[in-house]
Amino acid sequence: MATNDDEILLTVFLKHQQTMPLADIDQRLDDTGFWKEFPPEDIEIESWYVMMGIGQVVTLRVPPARLRAVNLAIERCAWGAFSTEFYATYDFTSVAQSKRAAAK
Repeated sequence: MATNDDEILLTVFLKHQQTMPLADIDQRLDDTGFWKEFPPEDIEIESWYVMMGIGQVVTLRVPPARLRAVNLAIERCAWGAFSTEFYATYDFTSVAQSKRAAAK
C-alpha cells in the first residue's frame, strides 16, 4: 500500500522472552496494559503477524510526530515480555513485481 507523505511505515519485532512460558508473557502484557496502550491511539496497524519461534511482527503507519508515542508505549508496556527491534519500512511489492515481469 502507498504511504502518505505524512506517515512512515515502522516494523516492530516483538521477540518473546524465551525464558518465560506463554502464560507468564500474557500475564506481563495484561499487567502493563499492553493491549490497551499499543499501538497508541491514532496509529494504524498495517499488519500484525506471529513469527513462530520468534514472536510477533507489527508494521504500523506512523506520523513522524507520533514516533515518540510508539516508542514510549513499547518501553512502558512491552519490555519484560518482549525484546524489541524497530525498522523503517517501505512497500517494495510493485518494484519486485516489475523486476520479476521484466526478467521473464
